[in-house]
Amino acid sequence: MASQFIRSVTLSALLAAVTLPVQAQQQDGLSGSYLAARQASYSADFDAAARYYSAALARDPGNPVLLENAVLAFLSLGQVDRAMPVARKMVADGHKSQLAHMVLAAGLVRDGEYTELLERLDEDGGVGPLVDGLLAAWAEIGRGDMSKALAAFDDVSKKAGLAGFAAYHKALALASVGDFEGAEKIYATGDLQGAQMTRRGIMAQLEILSQVDKSEEALARLDEVFGSELDPDLQEMRDRLAAGEMLPFTHVTNASDGVAEVFFSLASALQNEANADYTLLYTRIAEFLRPDHTEALLLSAELLEMLGQHELATQAFKRVPADHPSFHAAELGRAEALRASGKIETAIEVLEQLSRSHGNLPIVHTALGDLLRQERDFAGAVQAYDAALAQYDETEQRQWFIYYARGISHERLGNWDKAESDFRKALDLNPEQPQVLNYLGYSLVEKQEKLDEALDMIERAVAARPDSGYIVDSLGWVLFRLGRYEEAVDHMERATELMPVDPVVNDHLGDVYWAVGRHLEAEFQWRRALSFVDEETAEEAKPDRIRRKLEVGLDVVLEEEGAPPLKVANDG
Repeated sequence: MASQFIRSVTLSALLAAVTLPVQAQQQDGLSGSYLAARQASYSADFDAAARYYSAALARDPGNPVLLENAVLAFLSLGQVDRAMPVARKMVADGHKSQLAHMVLAAGLVRDGEYTELLERLDEDGGVGPLVDGLLAAWAEIGRGDMSKALAAFDDVSKKAGLAGFAAYHKALALASVGDFEGAEKIYATGDLQGAQMTRRGIMAQLEILSQVDKSEEALARLDEVFGSELDPDLQEMRDRLAAGEMLPFTHVTNASDGVAEVFFSLASALQNEANADYTLLYTRIAEFLRPDHTEALLLSAELLEMLGQHELATQAFKRVPADHPSFHAAELGRAEALRASGKIETAIEVLEQLSRSHGNLPIVHTALGDLLRQERDFAGAVQAYDAALAQYDETEQRQWFIYYARGISHERLGNWDKAESDFRKALDLNPEQPQVLNYLGYSLVEKQEKLDEALDMIERAVAARPDSGYIVDSLGWVLFRLGRYEEAVDHMERATELMPVDPVVNDHLGDVYWAVGRHLEAEFQWRRALSFVDEETAEEAKPDRIRRKLEVGLDVVLEEEGAPPLKVANDG
């Protein structure tokens, strides 16, 4: 939904909010600490960068580049208190740094120094045009002057592309002081534009509707946007609304919360438009100002995952309390971070524990099934997918993937009847899903069953995904199995263009070349296929079979396997 939010915002205005530190030019006598710190920054290793920049500053405490990068490293780690004295020194030394101003502004908000914050903003000590306007508005609320705050929000709304942002925060500000009617009016007029379409924006709207005694409207809005499969947080809201309870307004309760929301809403808008390390700066400030802002914490963890900082991501996910409605989302994220860092057994343990504590959520069992399937524990995967499907009261379209994934697991276990049944069920739910069409069609080809139907399925899959190497390979392979060798050539050549280092695709092209009499080219492709085989692909690529084809040719191998011989090329 953040992608919808961004449409109402001028991206250049957001990006003007913070200018990342410029990289220093290498200088004579540059210390080893600085070189190590710079390398750590390039690889997003924030912990190492913070250590090395601190060491470099001990040698050169007034260097503005070192100061700026140290602030960046500390802020990226979420260690705003450690960034604070460095930022103060930068400002005291007269260095221009929006990053330092961001950190200092956060410190003033935390300490309730709103008058000083407004003075800094007036003295060009702000963060950027958009942030400064919203900070000023919330600072006025912190000082108790609602009239000036509303005027400040209106000033922001006059800037090109920022009306939705300003309206959203104005609504939150009104609700924070108990003017729910005023907040609801802003939502009703549609002035929020894309802002009200974020998950958090809609949840705030539901609380506001509840406060103005419009619970039925809130229920209808919740169902309209989120449907029937709700996460625990949304389900709790729905249950309370259905029971006639009034939802408390929790999204922003004071000026500090409002500033935290400024940085979080900017991060949400930027997450699909800017680099992850850039967006992380906003979520870290939101966390600092409001440690219980679980959405900010989860977004920080996701951004760290994108940056390859799996250990930091794991730590962030683990900070979500076990009794929080979003705990399951945090644990799913933590399991993925553990998997990405190679801690597979621990990741499985996390998901197995979650399946016991949150066993009513299909996504938990599906995630466990996916991980077990990736680790080739197909029997365990089937059990997990069974448990996922058992959580549904009725069959729904979105279940297609579970049937598809369970079908793959059954197929790998040799349970073809069950696998085919699951694939066909997935197609019943999602008739033109190209992955399912391709997998079922390819499997039928490999089993030499229902080849005409398999061809039709794969042709439909190719029509939907013409640039998928796997699917184009399947089309070439089914034509090969049907003896339509010349027709297969173009498709197999196209597949190798799309997937030039895949051993199976190159092996298939070799077989097709052999079938049309291009034996030297076939041998070349088989050798290429062998060069691409690794531990992950060895089982499917069958390197020993490829070597045997190089020794005696495909015809002899087929005879040795008791398989039907190749048809005479072009005999139809």
